[in-house]
Amino acid sequence: MAEFVDIKELNDRIQRESSFVDMITMEMNKVIVGQKYMVERLLVGLLSNGHILLEGVPGLAKTLAIKSLAQTMKADFNRIQFTPDLLPADLVGTLIYSQKNEEFIVRKGPIFSNFILADEINRAPAKVQSALLEAMQERQITIGDETYKLDDPFLVLATQNPIEQEGTYPLPEAQVDRFMLKVVITYPSKEEEKAIMRQNLEKSFPNTNPILSKEDIIKARNITKEVYLDEKIERYITDIVFATRFPSEYKLDKFNGLINYGASPRGSINLAIAAKAYAFIKRRGYVIPEDVRAICNDVLRHRIGLTYEAEAENITTEEIINEILNTVEVP
Repeated sequence: MAEFVDIKELNDRIQRESSFVDMITMEMNKVIVGQKYMVERLLVGLLSNGHILLEGVPGLAKTLAIKSLAQTMKADFNRIQFTPDLLPADLVGTLIYSQKNEEFIVRKGPIFSNFILADEINRAPAKVQSALLEAMQERQITIGDETYKLDDPFLVLATQNPIEQEGTYPLPEAQVDRFMLKVVITYPSKEEEKAIMRQNLEKSFPNTNPILSKEDIIKARNITKEVYLDEKIERYITDIVFATRFPSEYKLDKFNGLINYGASPRGSINLAIAAKAYAFIKRRGYVIPEDVRAICNDVLRHRIGLTYEAEAENITTEEIINEILNTVEVP
């Protein structure tokens, strides 16, 4: 009985503390037409302290959405356009010799910011990608002999274009795995497209207003960690992840020979954290199986490796994940 009371109290508190979610959504809706799915996933990443990879054809407001989200926070924002001739120093900074002082001084790069928009990340060579990797994983940057801690919050929101393969460097599995979510953006509906056209033909384009401080974000993250995750839900998450590794144990023999490798333990951790953040956005103090199912594709789609046979049969990771969700027993 005590646990029930605790959950009720927690639920009431999270309903109060999560009121800013509606405010952010309203601000974002001023600028972004439709794309509710993308805006929700950006908020999940923000609350979970997880980096996001956005994939979609050009012109789907990926850059605008990230920029608008940064504008709703009183936080620093930098956009880095990735190109094949980019150098790690262009990203992290470098040591410059000062003749006046007769010493090397540090010139910090654009990575020293709260929100980083890494535009077309797959255009940059491996050296630049690995420099970004240290920042993403360790939340620190090394320039010369010195290591510098990055400000909190620090969030990398990267975009990649799925249709152009020429002159691109596909992200290695180790780097893709560092992104908490991989969100695939699709075209808007006819009605949304008309609204987008109208908005862009107006005399002035709307702007978002800052409504949260850095401290508010850090506080919201700490409260998100308190969202209740029952042991049954933990078991459900583990079953889903294990089904990507050992499909035959879950009566999914048809996937034998199609999955090269399944999701890593990072997949389980991120699925649990993202489910908590999703419950928080839905203003609930506890996780339900629907939260796990809603966020599952975004957390796992880039963590499952397909064999050549699967690619030859045009089988996608989404199909595998959906089949797993339909098969694994829901608590």
